[in-house]
Amino acid sequence: MKNVYLIGIGGIGMSALARYFLRQQKPVAGYDRVRTPLTQALEREGALIHYEDSAQRIPAAFRSGGSDTLVVYTPAVGCDNRELAFFRTNGVKTVKRAEALGAIAAGKNLLAVAGTHGKTTTSTLLAHILTEAGSGCTAFLGGVSKNYGTNLLLSDSKLMVAEADEYDRSFMHLFPDLAVVTSVDADHLDVYGTFGEVQRAFSSFVSQLKPSGALVVKKTLVRSGKPTFTQRFDRRMYTYALDEHADFYAFNLKPLEEGYFSFDLHLLGQVLRGCTVGVPGWVNVENAVAASAAAWVAGVSVRRLPEALRSFRGVQRRFDVQLKTPSLTYIDDYAHHPEELRAAITSIRGMFPQKKITGVFQPHLYSRTRDFAAELAENLSLLDELILLDIYPAREKPVEGVTSSLIFDKVSIASKTMCSKSELPDILKAKKLQVLVTLGAGDIDAMVGRIRELVATSLDA
Repeated sequence: MKNVYLIGIGGIGMSALARYFLRQQKPVAGYDRVRTPLTQALEREGALIHYEDSAQRIPAAFRSGGSDTLVVYTPAVGCDNRELAFFRTNGVKTVKRAEALGAIAAGKNLLAVAGTHGKTTTSTLLAHILTEAGSGCTAFLGGVSKNYGTNLLLSDSKLMVAEADEYDRSFMHLFPDLAVVTSVDADHLDVYGTFGEVQRAFSSFVSQLKPSGALVVKKTLVRSGKPTFTQRFDRRMYTYALDEHADFYAFNLKPLEEGYFSFDLHLLGQVLRGCTVGVPGWVNVENAVAASAAAWVAGVSVRRLPEALRSFRGVQRRFDVQLKTPSLTYIDDYAHHPEELRAAITSIRGMFPQKKITGVFQPHLYSRTRDFAAELAENLSLLDELILLDIYPAREKPVEGVTSSLIFDKVSIASKTMCSKSELPDILKAKKLQVLVTLGAGDIDAMVGRIRELVATSLDA
């Protein structure tokens, strides 16, 4: 093809594809609902983007491209999208994002990181290790790396790192040489229906490992020598864990200042002493073990591994420290699933055991709120204080009777408030904050800069 058009170009996975095709010197254009810092960056890099769902807004070269134009769309795009309908009516080839990623990966030695949570940080750290301590890699990441300021890394290396997304069974388009599975929890039940179907999807994904391939899997997901989510597995398998014996594990964890840890790293009998990760929180030590295990299997020199871990700066919106002063810390995190909330909040509690933790949570999807209201409330109750926002609908239409109140009424802590986004700044201004964390996968990220300025200003008052 000569031209590439992306519907939903501003999504984190779609934007990485846009950058890839721009680097291939292809004309790239696309549509998204709203202008964001990410779409603005793509525009500066050469993509033509508009923000109205209209076939008339599609640039002429892409409208009449025929077989010369490839149209890629995100599964979050609804069937009522006018532009997708236009291309299909006119016989232009359309593929899902996962299909395009799978086609690119077909010519690579693919290292795919899957999991209902933990995959973005783990895959980004793995790509960083391969870049700093190995021969480099191409990487399609599910977040913006703070080391490189992008969600796409390009290299002449045959290695490719990709986040293997379970939503809409997208990871079924990937056939890895190495797979990492960080977690398998009930999620995306709007797609799968039951937890059993989620497990079967992960089972199918790991069955697509190449015959010579290997699986790196969290030890708690293994029972009787095989993954709990699959009935049959006949590839090489390695386990990893935090502070318990496995093929790869961290032990002798010692807290350092500001939530960082020193630890010893066991790598199949070899021990690296006094390792640290360049981002805080115990959950990132666990992610570091997974990434180190995958790098070891991929042949990275153990000698260079500690420095690569130490120099990792994390991912935007993943345990992302926005402000750190002696009296106030502000952290932003993408957590939106009950288990992600538990990991984030307990990590923050470990960092600040004597301080009041105030959390602002924006529920993501009506279906997830309906399916996990009790579990979300249970883990949000680990906070000292909760401010609960309205549901971010994303791709969904409203569901009758499903509001943030389903969560709010089940939260057990006394200090809780429910409000709209527009009311949030005034509510925060009135509070004496010690540790503030914003949580959610919706558009709460658009408020992070304003919240940072607001709380910083309160320090000067």
